[in-house]
Amino acid sequence: MVDEKLAELVKTSKPSVAVVGLGGAGCNITTWIAEKGMAGGKIIAANTDVNHLSTMSKADKLILIGEKLCKGHGCGGYPEMGAQATKENISEIKTDLEGTNLVFLVAGLGGGTGTGAIPVVAGVTRELGALTIACVTIPFKIEQYRREKAREAIQALTESCDSTIVIDNSKLREVAGNLPLKEALAVANALVGAFVKNITETITQPSLINLDYADLRAVMERGGISSIGIGEGDGEDRVTKAVSQALAVPLLDISDMSATYGVLIHIVGGEDMTLEEVAVTGELIMDKVPNTKRVIWGAKVDDQLTGRVRVMAVLTGVKSPFMEGE
Repeated sequence: MVDEKLAELVKTSKPSVAVVGLGGAGCNITTWIAEKGMAGGKIIAANTDVNHLSTMSKADKLILIGEKLCKGHGCGGYPEMGAQATKENISEIKTDLEGTNLVFLVAGLGGGTGTGAIPVVAGVTRELGALTIACVTIPFKIEQYRREKAREAIQALTESCDSTIVIDNSKLREVAGNLPLKEALAVANALVGAFVKNITETITQPSLINLDYADLRAVMERGGISSIGIGEGDGEDRVTKAVSQALAVPLLDISDMSATYGVLIHIVGGEDMTLEEVAVTGELIMDKVPNTKRVIWGAKVDDQLTGRVRVMAVLTGVKSPFMEGE
């Protein structure tokens, strides 16, 4: 009897997670996650472009938004139309997300559908009481008009999202500048996809060191703008190499790393990864952000990473020159 009660409690206490890709870039990211496979979360892809949605998107559920307004042709780069299109399907989206504890919203900002849709959906998730984390990319510096649209969307997002993780495409040059163009642009999909997949699985599935949902909420809730850095190391001093890379090239310029509100650390390594290495990773990162006490971390083993360590650090509540008009 006790075992049955315990099993039922475990089942009901496990957080419910959903990932929602919005617009073309957002759907590309959810497709990456779906192809890799993600345990413990539901994947939803929503777009105004029926061709992209039906032929290039993979998810547990596909939603054509704004069928009456856009007629499946997209919204021509107009965020206002993207917002209106989303409101057409707001009841369906709300129904799909009811009962969800944690929602990741992913989109590329600066265009029409994703830029317009993501603040609308964030409003729904806030109304539902879900911890809402937006993961967005912003255009290259040469695309000033689109960057301005992205900035306006992020300002709207901060009203509803708990944390908005921003990846600046211009910073991709520092981590993927020598790759062929198509592969370099796919790096952003992989970065956001890997972050969402790793956090979801570490919260909902048994891991080496699990992330606790309540702790995640404490660090991310009302965390404002967040920056993410990812590093990988092998050989001697692989942890130091990985941490140095993650902190040296955050994918959004930030004004003062030491003023960070909270830190989320996630470590992945092969079977040969040691407890000492996991502990040192946390210590090295904390040396850079000594003023925050809100720190959570998780670790998991991936057989394909034998000999290597991959470190992801999310710094929440940061100030960015981009949001201040550069």
